[in-house]
Order: sequence, then C-alpha cells, then structure tokens
Amino acid sequence: MKTSHLYPGFALLLLVMTFVASFASAAAADGKYLFYVGTYTQEGSKSKGIYAYRFDAVTGQSTSLGLVAETTNPSFLALHPNGRFLYAVNELGNYKGPNSGGVSAFSVDRATGKLTFLNEVPSRGADPCYIIVDKSGKWVLVANYTGGSVAVFPIHEDGGIGEATTFVQHHGHGADPKRQEGPHGHSIDLSPDNRFAFVDDLGLDELLVYRFDSSKGSLTPNIPPFVKLDPGSGPRHFALHPSGKFGYVVAEMASAVTALSVDLNRGRVRRLQTISTLPKDFKGENDDAEVHVHPSGKFVYTSNRGHDSIAVFAVDPDKGTLTHIDDVPTQGKIPRSFEIDPTGQFLLAENSKSDNIVIFRIDQKTGRLTATEQVLEVGSPVCVKFLREESK
Repeated sequence: MKTSHLYPGFALLLLVMTFVASFASAAAADGKYLFYVGTYTQEGSKSKGIYAYRFDAVTGQSTSLGLVAETTNPSFLALHPNGRFLYAVNELGNYKGPNSGGVSAFSVDRATGKLTFLNEVPSRGADPCYIIVDKSGKWVLVANYTGGSVAVFPIHEDGGIGEATTFVQHHGHGADPKRQEGPHGHSIDLSPDNRFAFVDDLGLDELLVYRFDSSKGSLTPNIPPFVKLDPGSGPRHFALHPSGKFGYVVAEMASAVTALSVDLNRGRVRRLQTISTLPKDFKGENDDAEVHVHPSGKFVYTSNRGHDSIAVFAVDPDKGTLTHIDDVPTQGKIPRSFEIDPTGQFLLAENSKSDNIVIFRIDQKTGRLTATEQVLEVGSPVCVKFLREESK
C-alpha cells in the first residue's frame, strides 16, 4: 500500500499498528507479564500504594509481588512505551497547595517488578484521575476531575517529569446542577498516530478533541472542538476500536455507552448509537465506570457500579454499532475499572469496595465471560496496567 496519498500521520499509524501486532504476537507466545494495580489509599482503605503481580496469560494464574511503591491515592497508572518507567496520578485536592493533585514518576525493574520513586509534580488541577504517556514517550498527559482541566508534562531522559508545559482549563456546566456544576475532566486518550487527544468531560457532557503536537507537547482545539453527548449523561471514558473507524464513550451518569464514527484524518467524531449498559428490569442506582474494546475488535465491555457487573456487547464490524449480549456479575462491589490482558484471553475486574480483583476468561467466539478461580485481594483497586515481563 502506498501512503503518499493518505493523510500525513497514516504512515506512523501503520507503523504503530504493525508494532503493536508484532508485540502482541510475541507476548502471546510465552504469555508472561507483570501487571501493576493503582489504588485508593485514603478513607479507611487497606491499600498503601501501587501493587504488582506476575501474570501468565496462558493459564490466567497470578503471583503477588506485593506493595512495590508506597504513595498516596495512585488511582490511575500509565507505562512508558520503553517499559522502563511508570507514572501515576495522586488523586488529591491539595497537593503542595490548594486545588491541585500530584503526578508521580517511577523507574521499573522488570526483573522484579519493583518501582523506584523518581519525582512528583503538581497536576495543575484538583483530583487528577487519568494519565497516559504519548506514543513518542516524551510527554505525560493528565485529566483533572475536580479541576476540570487537562495538562501535559515533559518526560526527562532519566524518566522523571517536569512541570506542566501545557494547561487547558475547561469552562461551562452540564444539565445536572449537583454533579455538573462545572467541568470535570475524566479521561484523556490519544489516537494511534499521536495526532489527536480525546477528552471526556463529565461536567460538560462533551467528548472534546484536541490536536496534539508531540514536538511541543501542545494541545489546540480541533475543528469542530467537541461532540455533545446526551444532557446529564456524564461521559467518563473513551475507547477506540482497533480499526480506528469507531470509538465508544461510557457515560457514568446515564449508564449507557455511545458508539461513534471516527475520522482519524481530521480528528472528527460523529454519534452513531447510544445503548444502555443495564438489564431492562434493573431498578436500582448505578454509575458506569470503564469501557474497553477487545483486541479482536469484536466486542466492547463496560462496567456497572451498583448493578456490579460487566456488560458485554457485540460490535457490528461494518457499522460499529453495538448489540447487548450479556451482563456478568463481577463477584464484588463497585467495579470501578477493569482491564483486558494484552492477549485478549482474560478480563480483570477491579471491585474497589470489596477489595478484590476477579479474573474472567473471555470466550474468543462469543465474547462472554466465565469466572476463573483467581481472586486477588487488593485494597481499593482502581486501575490495572500490563507490562511484558523481561526475558530471563
């Protein structure tokens, strides 16, 4: 395929997708990983920071490595592309002064899984709740929930991070005066070619799109700058389909997932469908939390907090729309998040209020989940991130 007639970032996109495919194939051959667990450490939690496990993606068996970094409220984690560094938000409202949380950097010992603290900087907004590293490995991007903002931080050669070089404050409010009195940045994700950042703002009912310049670490509003979700829906997290043609936003307050068409040439998104994540007969209170697309692109999963389940959807490969096929109890309380292992064989549900992570096997043909006997005891788990184990 010639790339000269395609958009400038397409060649990079192909390169990234090829690398990811080869990486996943190599990893699947031996199935040996580390995974790190971000947690809440305050308000009576049993956790003291970040925990690590060895994971066999062939058998689904995990071995605890214990506490690998003691730090406050490391709720969300991100790994550097080179596997040598890990970054965490410290979800606080008053780090070194009012109205800011923290962002922490650690070096990774891939032989033992241990983390060594490097440094910490202010997040520039209260309660940072989401963090990623860009594809070049030069920048950390953070969403601040209570601050209603996003920020970009440079990564130094030693893996440490500098003070924010880009800061964007959101403005406005949503339909719910109690929960949407102002902006609440809840997630930030990058396109595979590193050109666009997709930001869910729960307080504004918007999925915002920014152009990301990895040479400067800058964010500038795309044209158009956002797509509106239903009033009072509270968009929380975003997941891009492996094809790059579709995306999915889980709405915390509406307990729904919205399918989107995505144009990675221009960074434009368009609504296709909104579908409930709950059974029709459910009458209780519920907040949605996480959304992931299976590596095969055949299935989408979301988590229900209240119904305490994982909703399973089949993806129409041509239209990108969803068909609800199952709701699977997570065998715990309040599945704040979950993660699919890189081989696509297992789903790890993090039940934050029952202090455990339950591992499910994924049926590769139907997408349905079956609980294994693996239940990991972790205080207030929030986030899981996988890293291929270093060869011995």
